[in-house]
Amino acid sequence: MGKESQGNYFFPAKANLMPYLYLSIGLVGFYLWWLVYVRLSSVSSWLTYTLLGMERSSHLGESVWFFLYDSPKVMMLLLLVVFGVGIIRSFFTPEKTRAILSGKGEFFGNILAALLGVVTPFCSCSAVPLFIGFVAAGVPLGVTFSFLIAAPMVNEIALGLLYGLLGWKIAALYMGTGLSVAVIAGWVIGKLHMEKHIEEWVSDVNASENFEYEERLTIHDRVVYGWDAVKEIIGRVWVYVIIGIAVGAAIHGFVPEEFMASVMGRDAWWSVPLATSLGIPMYSNAAGIIPVVEALLGKGAALGTVLAFMMSVIALSLPEMVILRKVLKPRLIGVFIGVVGCGILMVGYLFNIVIQG
Repeated sequence: MGKESQGNYFFPAKANLMPYLYLSIGLVGFYLWWLVYVRLSSVSSWLTYTLLGMERSSHLGESVWFFLYDSPKVMMLLLLVVFGVGIIRSFFTPEKTRAILSGKGEFFGNILAALLGVVTPFCSCSAVPLFIGFVAAGVPLGVTFSFLIAAPMVNEIALGLLYGLLGWKIAALYMGTGLSVAVIAGWVIGKLHMEKHIEEWVSDVNASENFEYEERLTIHDRVVYGWDAVKEIIGRVWVYVIIGIAVGAAIHGFVPEEFMASVMGRDAWWSVPLATSLGIPMYSNAAGIIPVVEALLGKGAALGTVLAFMMSVIALSLPEMVILRKVLKPRLIGVFIGVVGCGILMVGYLFNIVIQG
């Protein structure tokens, strides 16, 4: 190998400079992102109350301000979170995840599956191929369900947006309780031994499928992977984000705090099951539902009730149940809904009892 390709002490090889180049670009990009992010509140106030001439105390003015403030805020948080975790995801392909979980025993496998679900690409449309791949690879049924519960519910978008909008305490509480629901629900389903309630054709899939690992990726490849994740995920969810922010803006500006406290407050015992039931027929993702959560909490809704609502929307959505019907028989789907639903109810009541104020 010649001197030019090797470089020297003062001028290292070009390949060795790439990490420093990307690090420098990343730091500059983050600084510019932060400069814009910290000025969103003042810019949205100027747009709402100066340019549009709305009154600060009016319902419409508060709704417009919320929408103009949260729309760029959520999209900027999505950009940062999805890009960062997209790079992390380049190390965790679905094939590698199946290989890691294959042959793992119950409970430890449930914990590992739930943790892997946080960083592994997943959406409702991929539920069927992932389920088939896991079963064919010999992953226990309960462990598979722990992954399927945690991946959409406790994903990087949910955690990143909760942290950015509501703080690290609520993000940590959501992560802890979400993972607990995924682990315990998967463990319970595994103990029920309901493998016979998987559609017969799933068992005929070739179980000797070879796991294909990705080739060794360079830092450039991983950056491209992260940017592709941004284009794919934001391109898929931005409509739901805008709809969610619009709903949140309406709640923020027009719904009285007294009404929200009476319907979704701690004193209303029926608020948790009502919120859970209302969330099931909805179809949204974490990015779309979190602006609604932010507005509900701002209007006095109890934290446990709001978390139960959010979990049911993401983990028990009706469209996902329809998709899973392709591989699961109705009884197993019913057990899945019942076990996860009970876990969500317990989370809601627990936080409404423990969290005061």
